[in-house]
Amino acid sequence: MALKKYKPVTPGQRFKVISAFDDITTNKPEKSLLCPRHETGGRNNSGKMTVRYRGGGHKKMYRIIDFKRDKDGVPATVKTIEYDPNRSARIALLFYADGEKRYIVAPHGIKVGQVISSGTGVAPDLGNCLPIGEIPLGSIIHNIEMRPGQGAKIARSAGSYAQLMSRDGRYAVIKLPSGETRMILCACKATVGIVSNVDHSLEVSGKAGRSRWLGRRPRNRGVVMNPVDHPMGGGEGRASGGHPRSRNGMPSKGYKTRHPKKNSSQYIIERRKK
Repeated sequence: MALKKYKPVTPGQRFKVISAFDDITTNKPEKSLLCPRHETGGRNNSGKMTVRYRGGGHKKMYRIIDFKRDKDGVPATVKTIEYDPNRSARIALLFYADGEKRYIVAPHGIKVGQVISSGTGVAPDLGNCLPIGEIPLGSIIHNIEMRPGQGAKIARSAGSYAQLMSRDGRYAVIKLPSGETRMILCACKATVGIVSNVDHSLEVSGKAGRSRWLGRRPRNRGVVMNPVDHPMGGGEGRASGGHPRSRNGMPSKGYKTRHPKKNSSQYIIERRKK
């Protein structure tokens, strides 16, 4: 996965650094695994704006991704590696031996023609999905379930991964991408390897228009607003704005928003790094 830099022929290309897309093998998605995706523009069901700075963007079709990997014991061949406009990682189209087709989040280094499988008793090879209790300690994993059969919830974005540290009874200890160390049931499934498109964090859009294509609208700061619009607004001249907080008064910069009595806190051994 390489990055592509441009000569500064135009102002928008001067700092532009994007993926070369050399890992993509086709530009036509599997029609049977597509469904419409309707943009909200940040509005809820009554039309009220609940999320600011969203809207516009290119039309997209949603690719149905298999996060459960519950087709156990049936080998699958990687047919294509594709671009997915709905996520930062690449996706892989699998052709199962019984004729079914499914999309999965592609691991880094997976090749077309490679055979992968899922379920208990499967070898812990790249792209294989199996219970955490059967994965060797120290392995790099992604697409991790939080509850058995729920489907992958952790380490799904481009270049992310977790490490299996140890096991203690029914639980395994894993180190998450955020630096948090937590316990997860050994019966939960995970996929071996790192998520594809590892250079995604190094990309530079180069111009505001590329953000608009992705559905992101311009974001203005609270300190430039009036006091009626934001807690940090108002003042004479370029006032700093006081304590940093959100529009509804929620403090930022270290203010803890996690509920202190949240049930899953008992499974967290070490909190994420600030």
